[in-house]
Amino acid sequence: MEGTNPVNKKLAAALSGGAVLVLALSGCSSGNGNNDKLNAWAKQVCDAVQPQAQKIEGANAAIQKQTSDNSAPADVQKTDAQAFQDMSDAYRAIGAAVQSAGAPDVDNGAQKQKNAVKELNDIAASYATLQAQVGKLDIKDQAKFADGLKGIATSLDKLSQSGNDALKTLEEGNVGKAMSKQASCKSSPASAPASAPATTS
Repeated sequence: MEGTNPVNKKLAAALSGGAVLVLALSGCSSGNGNNDKLNAWAKQVCDAVQPQAQKIEGANAAIQKQTSDNSAPADVQKTDAQAFQDMSDAYRAIGAAVQSAGAPDVDNGAQKQKNAVKELNDIAASYATLQAQVGKLDIKDQAKFADGLKGIATSLDKLSQSGNDALKTLEEGNVGKAMSKQASCKSSPASAPASAPATTS
């Protein structure tokens, strides 16, 4: 299926960039935060993030697999739509987890929490939009389908590079130190695919 596969490879590369956003929550700097309240907060968030990070990795892997096979547009559409749905669900679940954990016990904790939750929900909404767009692509026309995928890959690329500033702000300082001590953050898949931009360094 020439025409679709190269485009879907672009999609996979862009998607792997998006997967980095959630890994920002588990790639915190090491250090010692001795605040029990903060450590409890970090544990709650990390425990909730881990399964969602795995779901995002799985969605990325599914799209990657479609790039290596001689996939029909219908199969690519189905896989991509499901992957975007999974990504959307995962980011929304992480947002809910950060919301449920309450404000971390740091300066401006409530504002940082609020900003991070909004950002996570915005990302979830963006993936839901992409899922709807994939579902509307014309799978009967190879060229139109490839063009449509190209547009989605461009949107995805922008999304993967768009701000995860609120997440970074949330995990600064003592929050990052507390999170880095949690086993569930350490065991999250912290190595993003090689094609991912290094946005968490």
